[in-house]
Amino acid sequence: MTRESTDYLRRLKTALTGDPATPLAFLCNFEVEAQWARHHVGLPAPAATPTAIVQRMEELGILLAGPGDVLVVKHAPDEGYLRYLEEDLGVGLPAVLVPETTTEDRPTAEDLLNSPRALDRLSLLGRRGARLMPMGTSEFEEKLAVSAQVPLAVPDATTFERVNSKIYSRRITEELGLPDVPGWCCESLGELRDALAEAAGAPGAVVVKDAYGVSGKGLVVLDTPAKADRLLRIVERRAARTGDDRLAVVVERWIPKRADLNYQITVDRRGDVRFDFVKQALTERGVHQGHLMPPDLAADQHALLRRAAAEVGGRLAADGFFGVAGIDAIVAEDERVYPVLEINARLNMSTYQGGMTELFHQPGHVALARHYPVRTAAPIVFDDLRRVLGPLLSPAPGGRVVVTCFGTVNAGTGDGPPYQGRLYTLLTAPDHDRLAALDEAARAALAGVLQPREGS
Repeated sequence: MTRESTDYLRRLKTALTGDPATPLAFLCNFEVEAQWARHHVGLPAPAATPTAIVQRMEELGILLAGPGDVLVVKHAPDEGYLRYLEEDLGVGLPAVLVPETTTEDRPTAEDLLNSPRALDRLSLLGRRGARLMPMGTSEFEEKLAVSAQVPLAVPDATTFERVNSKIYSRRITEELGLPDVPGWCCESLGELRDALAEAAGAPGAVVVKDAYGVSGKGLVVLDTPAKADRLLRIVERRAARTGDDRLAVVVERWIPKRADLNYQITVDRRGDVRFDFVKQALTERGVHQGHLMPPDLAADQHALLRRAAAEVGGRLAADGFFGVAGIDAIVAEDERVYPVLEINARLNMSTYQGGMTELFHQPGHVALARHYPVRTAAPIVFDDLRRVLGPLLSPAPGGRVVVTCFGTVNAGTGDGPPYQGRLYTLLTAPDHDRLAALDEAARAALAGVLQPREGS
């Protein structure tokens, strides 16, 4: 039996549009921060372009959207994967819209603007009451909304850019009186110079972050005076060369931590704030690896997060934002909670997991959302992956693996076979021991080089 839209999706639609039945056109523009960052000067670094894997992560939206919605993607999902979602999991799926003209080095919204047939179809949806639902709004999504005459379900690009800066996060955390990581906001070379000089007066490392860095990008850990001097010289040389000493970074003390946390709020158009959930975020060298649910938190720690959620959400609303915001926090080694490390006022990885978590994470059980590296000798189809994972995909007393994004498997990197892609999953089990065993079984099953079955 195929399920209709999840309660999670209906609540989201109600918050954004006032009507749980509003059709949404989802556009999962991962790394939208790159568009916001263009107006700000961060740390010197080579220009970054979205990888094929990041682009194929658009497919994650298929599990947030529901029947009556549409998901816009550069690449059509694998037919076998769609059958798995509908027939094995009973998930109600959205329609899929693929622009007829796509280019790997430009945003999907720009692809749509250059695809008359797809743009006409989107316009028809707009006339039927659909709203455009990007992960976050940039100038490309604004242009698309105007061209297709599909109103945005979320704020404009200027609002998104303003509230997603790490400088904004630091300043409102201080203004709200919430426990904050000691640090400095730097909007000029002189302010960076002063911050590093002040930081040098106390022991321990500091971290410098681009105001719009994401997933470990635009982040430098300075654990010696020599590293701090080297970074400062690089920034000074750039300022001298360009005649521009503007900067948009934060400098923060490095806090030894027990756990990374991510919690989500939804701010509706009236300014009301809902606390959606909190998870333990799994990271490696600043790069997101997954989420563990539920996190290990004491009652007072959880209460502080809820207080922060209400106050940050209220401030976001006052500054013109409505929609989903994911907030990163940490639990220090001394168990002190820093509830606002940064605010990501856009859809997050946690957002895309919400519907699947509602459907498959049973009360009292534990869950792990994570991705695995997958090496392939050539492009494979989902049925090849099903053959490898076998019974792990079926409900069992020891738990279950749910595949939440398959397209990234065939977006592998490397100069030749084997190519390394990525498989996104949600694992659920009755307890931590069986969850760990399920995780190890999935790792073992995916450890070799996957070969496409003949004829696939």
